Amino acid sequence: MRHLVSIKDLSDRELEVLVDKAEEYKRIFKRQDINEVQKNHLKLLGRTVALIFSKRSTRTRISTEGAATFFGAQPMFLGKDDIQLGVNESFYDTTRVISSMVSCIFARVNSHDEILKLARDSHVPIINSLCDMYHPLQAICDMLTIKESLNYKKNKLKVAWIGDANNVVNDMAIACLKLGMDFTVSTPPGVELSPIIVNAAEEISKNNGSKLVLTHDSVEAVKGAHVLVTDTFVSMGEEYAKEAKLKQFKGFQINQELAQHADSNYKFMHCLPRHKEEVTDEVFYSDHSIVFDEAENRLYAAMAAIDVFVINKGDFDA
Repeated sequence: MRHLVSIKDLSDRELEVLVDKAEEYKRIFKRQDINEVQKNHLKLLGRTVALIFSKRSTRTRISTEGAATFFGAQPMFLGKDDIQLGVNESFYDTTRVISSMVSCIFARVNSHDEILKLARDSHVPIINSLCDMYHPLQAICDMLTIKESLNYKKNKLKVAWIGDANNVVNDMAIACLKLGMDFTVSTPPGVELSPIIVNAAEEISKNNGSKLVLTHDSVEAVKGAHVLVTDTFVSMGEEYAKEAKLKQFKGFQINQELAQHADSNYKFMHCLPRHKEEVTDEVFYSDHSIVFDEAENRLYAAMAAIDVFVINKGDFDA
């Protein structure tokens, strides 16, 4: 049984399949051809998809429930106040019980260890919907968004990440490298990309010629970049350190002054929610911004994940 834990667990081709499937389901969803809709609606009719969410969510919840409904399944939201994962009942027992009644589990949890425990003990596929180390659904969505806007299959692209070394960049960096894009990460001194990601990136680069560059110089990072990306400087659970983190990330805002060093046709991306210390309104709401296309594409990334891991039981050739 295959689980979606992180992008680095996928082969280059498997990632491409997921992005291509997301693209195809977007076409189907937009066309609203009644025959296609009915055909897909029958695939999980009468089944249940569990959403175990320890963290609040907007895009992840809406896209997951929408994707499950598209295939005819009933989404069941299990928030932190509905079940206490591993509190009043052991993690193992809860996982065994839930997985015996559903077709898959989308898990938005705190630690990566929780995802690994779910994957170890579950009878059904686990789809990592965010943990402190990875966010693979966001990466699939982001690759679709870049493909639509700049077509990485036909153009050699450079993606520049400005900001924190977090779960989103961990999967996005690996995804870009797997698909042949160069990836530059600019973080404040003392904030470094995980060695696990750096080591994986080096192996990928050897095989396909893509390049990972790490720097603390944002101007150098964005030079000639086709895509500029950032994320929150204060992640969920880090609110206690907000003042210190904002001070640490001063000078890492994406603004017009910084963006002028990028390619003239650059695109700006952000997984949302966004705060003004990360990017100015002038960039966020500009013609360069594709943030709302990116947000919509979360739906199709979830559809692709359900198609491959649940409906086709991990068979990427189906």
